[in-house]
Amino acid sequence: MGYEIRTLTAAEVQTAVDWAAAEGWNPGHADAACFAAVDPEGFWGGFLDGEMIACISVVNYGAGFAFLGFYIVTPEHRGRGYGYALWSRALDHAEGRTVGLDGVVDQQANYRKSGFALAWNNIRYGGVPKRVAAADGVELRSVTAPAGGLAALDSTVFPAPRRSFWEAWLAARGHVSFEAVEAGQAIGFGTVRPCRAGWKIGPLVAERPEIAEALAARLLAEVPEGHDVFLDVPEPHGAAVELARALGLQPVFETARMYRGAAPELAVENIFGVTSFELG
Repeated sequence: MGYEIRTLTAAEVQTAVDWAAAEGWNPGHADAACFAAVDPEGFWGGFLDGEMIACISVVNYGAGFAFLGFYIVTPEHRGRGYGYALWSRALDHAEGRTVGLDGVVDQQANYRKSGFALAWNNIRYGGVPKRVAAADGVELRSVTAPAGGLAALDSTVFPAPRRSFWEAWLAARGHVSFEAVEAGQAIGFGTVRPCRAGWKIGPLVAERPEIAEALAARLLAEVPEGHDVFLDVPEPHGAAVELARALGLQPVFETARMYRGAAPELAVENIFGVTSFELG
């Protein structure tokens, strides 16, 4: 049968998420369904004699932006060109869009060969968090649908509309989301979700550090005592790093945020927690 590259079925997307868990990436329980909702044609696999041996996602958001993730080749098939062939075919799906990724730091040189350039590093902080009191005077509301205020604020930290993602993300089983409101306008939002190990807070977006602190405190109230929590923050954003440390979390993992094509102009100072290393 040889080597075949094709899009993945829903069941095969779940296999890709399982592989990511085995690699230590710790996906959320509902990630597969949320991710597939964005671009059903964005998940690809390499099949050798009918057996899936590699996977990747290049998910298109609108006409100008895509994000690459889930690039995994089974250990016994690495170094034979199967992964690169899949990488090249999946990138064709982006069709000229700027492509972002959060890659393993020691693979930066390989990503550069495909035209990616470093924007910044993200650091995953984790551990059993300290319980913190929410700041007084911050109005928080439960959010279950991507209303206009959330979408407007999200546009400052993500370079393309992603309504289909938000519809799946906010409604996913186990996900709890809040937005902070001031004078009737959304000034922050965040989600906490259960993962294979512990819980993740992400996204955590806020216009000011005290807003991020209030959201983090409320989200942590949803996490059972003694459970690990993870928060992925842009290394250049000092206030986000300070928040992670104030919560008692420690660095456990690092990625390189890279872009192929024109890097988007984002309000990194609003990003206190990255939504996902797999989809941006």
